[in-house]
Amino acid sequence: MSEETRSETYAELASVGPYGVRPGHALITMVEPHPGHEYAYNRWYEDDHYYAGAMAMPWLYAGRRWVATRELQDLRVPEKSAVARPVTAGCYLSTYWITEGRYDDHMKWTVGINKRLNRDARVHQERTHVFTAFQDHEATVYRDGAAGPRDFHALDHPYAGLILQVVDTEGPEERAALLERLRTRELPRRLAGSPAAMVTLFRPTPLPGDRMTYVKQVEGVDTRLTLLWFLERDPRECWTEHFGDLESLGADAGRVELVAPFIPTVPGTDRYVDQLR
Repeated sequence: MSEETRSETYAELASVGPYGVRPGHALITMVEPHPGHEYAYNRWYEDDHYYAGAMAMPWLYAGRRWVATRELQDLRVPEKSAVARPVTAGCYLSTYWITEGRYDDHMKWTVGINKRLNRDARVHQERTHVFTAFQDHEATVYRDGAAGPRDFHALDHPYAGLILQVVDTEGPEERAALLERLRTRELPRRLAGSPAAMVTLFRPTPLPGDRMTYVKQVEGVDTRLTLLWFLERDPRECWTEHFGDLESLGADAGRVELVAPFIPTVPGTDRYVDQLR
């Protein structure tokens, strides 16, 4: 068995390189199961892919799935989105943290394992990747300062909701300026007194050339920011009061291409599948 799995190599690899807990990178993937395949897709992801295609991989150390019921989809803006066409597309969102400094190592494994899963017919084909990108962490802004969970806890802490926000700017300099303004001024102001405990900010990285063909190349590598708002309340309960105007956040420096609320799935169940359409 040791010869088949090259067990000795694992000890060698574990002894070198970064092994902190900071989420230096993320995989953020929003997917739309094809009509009529919602239950099959959910069972495949829950029972197999979440583990074999994600959590079992080296350096990917935390993950969580989220779902947008039709009620949540109808809250999305803008109506014409460069990310989701139509804007309601992408009813499942999966988020994963990857150890800082281990992006290249993880990518080699994920490309290899996904090719193997595909060969072994363990990839559900009746789905569309609406927004799938590996991302580099840029900043985290906290509502309560040093109190409360940190960003590396975010995917394990029982948050009641999440908002995915995508902002496109004109170029790298404009993105850097927007990031600084959001980090130092806009987000602290918006978080104060709100149900959002933190916002993590990421910038997308290009996918490797040998990626699976069903995943399109990442757009906006030099111009896009991705924000994840972690909520302590169900977004449906506090949307109008706190988040209904997120389409304007950052719009003066670019265009807000998506604001999409989600709630967490219940692992091992088909809860909410009957509420997607």
